[in-house]
Amino acid sequence: MSRPSRRPVSPTGAPERGRGLEDEGWCWGKHPVMALIRESPARVMKVLLLSRSGGWDSILGLCNAHRIPVIWADGPALDRHCDGGAHQGIVAQVAPGPLYALEELPSLLPEEGLPALVVLLDHLQDPHNMGAVIRTAEAAGAKAVVFPKRRGVLPGGTVAKASAGAALRLPLVAVTNLSRAIQELQRWGFWSVGLEAAAPEGLWSPSPLPRRLALVVGSEGEGLARLVAATCDELRSIPMRGEAGSLNASVAAALGMFEWVRQWGESPGLPLTSGGASR
Repeated sequence: MSRPSRRPVSPTGAPERGRGLEDEGWCWGKHPVMALIRESPARVMKVLLLSRSGGWDSILGLCNAHRIPVIWADGPALDRHCDGGAHQGIVAQVAPGPLYALEELPSLLPEEGLPALVVLLDHLQDPHNMGAVIRTAEAAGAKAVVFPKRRGVLPGGTVAKASAGAALRLPLVAVTNLSRAIQELQRWGFWSVGLEAAAPEGLWSPSPLPRRLALVVGSEGEGLARLVAATCDELRSIPMRGEAGSLNASVAAALGMFEWVRQWGESPGLPLTSGGASR
């Protein structure tokens, strides 16, 4: 996988100067955005259109065909993403690397019977958290990270930086409905475990984690959505002392992932390397 530019993309296709890694990738202008959707629809995370303006039938048709979320916005909201450029009423957020569709996930998985870990994020809001989860997922040998296209953080430049580049290497799967994604993974032989603070069974329960695990991590503050929690095969909590009551989402995810590694990390098909903490 090649390393794409993480800088905002201008209507001419050239990266804007003076922008750093923390900025997200944006493309603006009718023709550039239409060309981007036609040529690389998997990289388009959402399209912002100017409210109360017409002439968007072609764009809306393309977005609908490729299941790209469309958000109606005012002029100032669009202006913020193109650094004063002539956006013509349309701006698209572009992922730093390719995104996968759910139906592509089976081709990324090891053969049936071998251990496999897939991490699902239930509407995380903080890009630093998302980046930290992706970084840990790569280190734990996860095959993919799955996240919803709407109402949560999307993998832009901040996520890529927080992941130490893992977001450009580990397959990221964007889905419309997280509960349906869990159901598909169940159909493919995965057992889904949601991390939930109120769950009576702990992560270190005598019952082992499954060989093929779909680990579901809730959002900051809200935890797992009701329907997502109900769709999971089981819920587990992380035993805690003190008065904090909960852990950062990326920390909870790391504990869940490496408990699975502890149990299945020496299995065939999941080679381990030595590593440690870094800045």
